[in-house]
This record gives sequence, structure tokens and C-alpha cells, in this order.
Amino acid sequence: MPHISKKKFAYKIGYNLRAHLKKYGRETDIPIHYSDLKLFKESIAYYDKKGKDTLWETCIYGPEEQNRIYWYLLEIYALLKVGGDMKVVEHLRVDRIDVCLYGNTLPFRIRIINKLNDNFDYFYVKNADASRIYGLELEHLLSPNRISYLVSGNTLIEEHIAGIPGDEFIRSYMQVENFNMIRIAKEFVKFNERCFVRLLGDMHSSNFVVQITPDFEETHYRIRAIDFDQQSFESRKNIYLPQFYKQNKAFLDLVQTKISKESLHQYQREERSIMITRIKAAKWPLLNLLDAMSKESISPQENVIRLREDLAKHYHSKRFLKAQTMGEIVRASLFELLRTRGR
Repeated sequence: MPHISKKKFAYKIGYNLRAHLKKYGRETDIPIHYSDLKLFKESIAYYDKKGKDTLWETCIYGPEEQNRIYWYLLEIYALLKVGGDMKVVEHLRVDRIDVCLYGNTLPFRIRIINKLNDNFDYFYVKNADASRIYGLELEHLLSPNRISYLVSGNTLIEEHIAGIPGDEFIRSYMQVENFNMIRIAKEFVKFNERCFVRLLGDMHSSNFVVQITPDFEETHYRIRAIDFDQQSFESRKNIYLPQFYKQNKAFLDLVQTKISKESLHQYQREERSIMITRIKAAKWPLLNLLDAMSKESISPQENVIRLREDLAKHYHSKRFLKAQTMGEIVRASLFELLRTRGR
């Protein structure tokens, strides 16, 4: 199993990344920030419907403080979803605020509920980490998924990505009779390629979700990353390949037993070809992002040196050896994809 650093510090948003965020509408003013949510008086463990500790704790604020915070959080939700139109969220309220005390970034999860029909949604308030923001932006530009997030100062606001957690999917959904093993195996191959090309690490089954879409004849699956803290941070090539995580063994077993070598190569080429199309479609924002990423440090230099050597051997390309930052390594990886045209 790939070795992940136990503690990764957050990198501050540099001038170049901040300029990119402003240029492409990700930077905004918000009425309350991450530091304000940390002022809760106490917290209590939050258990799921089965009585299992979720490792999240529900925050308790003073009455006056709570009313102010809840109203400002509704304003942020309106900014995230409808460009700040408060009329659209008049029937909504904040149900609770949870904090995750075991994660690197200590994120807050905000539960929004519809007063008319009890439907609910979530969003997250986090301490901004530059490498995570690069991960979110690369996901938005290079994957089939669109990502909604906002940045204000050192606060990051993220939408909730719905889906079945990968580990729960393995336990509960891989056992049913109508489960399409070939389709999920194909999707895992494509997910593996996406992560490797754009260098998103730590994609074990707890850090991605599976979205299921019934069709008139068949069921479609999509695997979506939900954790972007390990964007271009670690030093070893295998960390960026989900196939090497023991938590993903069930997915890998399906690939090995249900997909022929010829089909495997076909699916890899398909995903790489689609990524080339995405690169061309997002040419200017992607180049702007890579310029910013190449000028700023989001990983220790020893990690940069080790990873560029690993990838130079893997691709048989000296291009990687010239890279001085993780951003330059990502750029080299994408150029290598374009050079080989998805082969």
C-alpha cells in the first residue's frame, strides 16, 4: 500500500493562485469566516441512524451568536448555489453545524434543511489550503464533474458531493444480484487514469463516492473524488494510482477478473482521449492555473525531486527531470498526455 504522510500542513494561497481565483470568479466576500465557526462553546458526538459514531461532532453556540451565524451561513449558501439571491432560500434554514475533529483541516459541515418538505443539503466551511484548491480546480477542468466552491481570504466554501462512499459501496452494493460488475470495473479503470494524469493522491475508498444512475436498460456508475488535500503533494508515483490501495482491492479484483487486457487498454485510451478534449476546451483557464501552480510551492522539495524521477522512469521522458515544482510536474504530465495523444 502507498505510504501517505500522516500530517500535511496547509499551504497558504499565494499571489498567483489568488489572481487566478479572482479572474475566474472563485474569490468573493462572505459575511462570516472559518475562524468565526471555531468559537462554539461545546460539541457533542454525532451518531448516525444505526447508532454508529460518525466522528463528527455537533457544535453548540450561544443563542445570540447562533442566530447571527445561522443567518450568515444561509447567505453563504445562497452565494454558492444561486449567486446570492436570498429570495430563493427564504424557505431554508440551518439545521446544525458539525465539525470533524480528526481531519487535517478540521472542516465544518453545514446542514441546510427545506422547511416546506424536510429535504436537506450540505456544504462545508474549511481553512483554505492552496493544494486543495488546486485539486478542486483541476477536478473542475479535467474531469467529467463540475465543482462549485468559493474562496474568501483564508476561508474555503465547498459544495457537498453526493454519492455512496466507496467503502460503503463495497460492503452493501457489490453483493446485490443486479450489480453490474463490468461497468463499475470499467469506471474504476477510468478513475485510475484521471487521478494519475492530474496527480491526485490518497484516493482510497473513503475518499471517493460512487454515483449510481439508472438508465432504461442498464445502470451507470461514476466514481467521484471528494477529498483533494493530496493534490500533487506526495513523492511516490504509486500514491497517485488508486489501484495500489488495499482499501480498493474489491474494485481491482473486478478489473482483473471481468476485464480483458485488450478492453483494459481500450478504456485507458478512451479516458485519456477524453481528457485531451477537456484540456483543449479549458485551454486558457488551465494554462492560467498551471502558471500559478508552477510558481508556488505546495510540497517539500524532496517530494518534487523523488516524484519527477519516478515519472521520468515511468514515461521514459526527460521532460519531468526539468520540473522544479509540483505544478511543473503536473504540466509535464499533461504535455506527455498530449504528446502521446492518449495512447
